[in-house]
Amino acid sequence: MNLAIIGAGESSRLKEEGLNVPKHLVTINDEYLIDRIIRIGYENGFQKVYCIINTKEKELKKHLLEDNFKIPVKLIVKDTESSMHSLFVLSPFLSSEPFCLATTDSVFLENEFTHFLKFSSEENEDGVLAVTQYIDDEKPLCAAMDENGTILKFSDSKEGYNWATGGIYYFSPRIFEEMPFALETAVTRLRNFLRLLIDNDYKLKAFPFSKIIDVDHISDIKIAEEFLSDHAAKNQERK
Repeated sequence: MNLAIIGAGESSRLKEEGLNVPKHLVTINDEYLIDRIIRIGYENGFQKVYCIINTKEKELKKHLLEDNFKIPVKLIVKDTESSMHSLFVLSPFLSSEPFCLATTDSVFLENEFTHFLKFSSEENEDGVLAVTQYIDDEKPLCAAMDENGTILKFSDSKEGYNWATGGIYYFSPRIFEEMPFALETAVTRLRNFLRLLIDNDYKLKAFPFSKIIDVDHISDIKIAEEFLSDHAAKNQERK
């Protein structure tokens, strides 16, 4: 299985708050966000990483090209209209087998990610989406599921919803069959492509995580660090 990372955004909210490094190079407990997701991918047996970034992030490009990640990293540098378009740029590399898709700014527990992969690989679905009841995103994509965890619909409002997606996905390459229609009908943003999949009877399931923190603001960095440190401390106490 391969890991795809979409990171072509410009980290505008963090930069507005005075952070002068790309979001991908924000450190969480002394580890870059981009390094963390690549490392977790390596430790979970992924074969290769495909990563897309924008043309403005020269420092990030240098880091990804020159560092040793213990796993092959194929870098695509391209400005895209949205996260959906970033995924489509990566599609030629992802069309032969199921793959995992992740955003750089999602901070989660590593053991839950491993369980997510195991669950996803055992399901014969078009996709599995990580969801969480920790909804702190400014623009969450909330999901309604049936008793079996099948996603029925999405909402841009959390009013009346208990679960939100967390930027971690497992997809069958079958989803790319909808790519021409999405482009022809001017669908934009990954969330709207997910809606299109549901509307066209693709089967998407939800997998619950205890917490997924979306690092959009400087304050989120401390929250993410404390979340991971608290989990590590509890694990140490159990030993």
